[in-house]
Amino acid sequence: MGLLLASCQRNQELIPYRKGDKWGFCTPDKKIVITPKYDNAWHFYEGFALVELNGKWGLIDKTGNEIVPTRYDIVGVFHEGLARVKLNRKWGFIDKNGKLIVPPMYDEAWLFQEGLVRVELNGKVGFIDKIGKEIVTSKYDDAKDFYEGLAPVILNDKWGFIDKTGNIIVPPWYDDAFSFHEGLARVKLNGKWGFIDKTGKEIVTPKYDDAFSFHEGLARVKLNDKWGFIDKTGKVIVPPWYDDVFGFHEGLAPVELNGKWGFIDKTGKEIVPPKYDYALYLKPYFQEGLARVILNEKEFYIKVFPDGKVVEYYEE
Repeated sequence: MGLLLASCQRNQELIPYRKGDKWGFCTPDKKIVITPKYDNAWHFYEGFALVELNGKWGLIDKTGNEIVPTRYDIVGVFHEGLARVKLNRKWGFIDKNGKLIVPPMYDEAWLFQEGLVRVELNGKVGFIDKIGKEIVTSKYDDAKDFYEGLAPVILNDKWGFIDKTGNIIVPPWYDDAFSFHEGLARVKLNGKWGFIDKTGKEIVTPKYDDAFSFHEGLARVKLNDKWGFIDKTGKVIVPPWYDDVFGFHEGLAPVELNGKWGFIDKTGKEIVPPKYDYALYLKPYFQEGLARVILNEKEFYIKVFPDGKVVEYYEE
């Protein structure tokens, strides 16, 4: 019976609940499950909630057990099984049992991505693995996360890419660079944006005023203050003539023209002609064909069917 009760407590939804100046947790019908005793509390995420007591932070589970005692200056969320913690101005990492895996010794630390995390020591950035082993020595001026096996790094004001062993794959000579998505990375040279592959070959010569990463095979690009889309060969699929655009999700992308928003498909066809005052920037924009829009100060959903039919879900 006790095990069954504990299991139910772990699986139920809990909401931060304030009584006076103390915080605890309750069920949606306001039944107190964790007595208010904390100075601050955040919602549960992946089975844990951040709580503060006497200026220090820790983590509790849904039964109220302190998985991480309230002893840290900052506790982050778990990502790939580890969470960063700050103590005495230094950063380290703990696991989901509260065990200190990497002692607080770094000046800054980010989130794990693909098994490695960026850390800063004495003004330089490198990468460590999940047991704290230094994989890439802290020697770079800055870096971005690993995606698809490579990470952008900057040295002497120029960006390049390294692999997970620290080998330089693309020498640092770009003015800016972002992580790989769908096999290509956007890079900036002489004020213009283009795309390279994982060997460093320029697939799209830097010529655009702005660009974003590929999603669903297409990337949004800006030229002469207008936006369009290109494919992975650099071919222009949607000519830059929209005032603004967002990326594709479920085959459709929001586009703005003359102050109104609509949606196009991957051929550039306007499936929903620009008529809305705004199409909310949500990820994804479409969930099973649904999108949230604003028209005449009213927010509501629309559904786009495979045949192009559009239904608006609202009543006056």
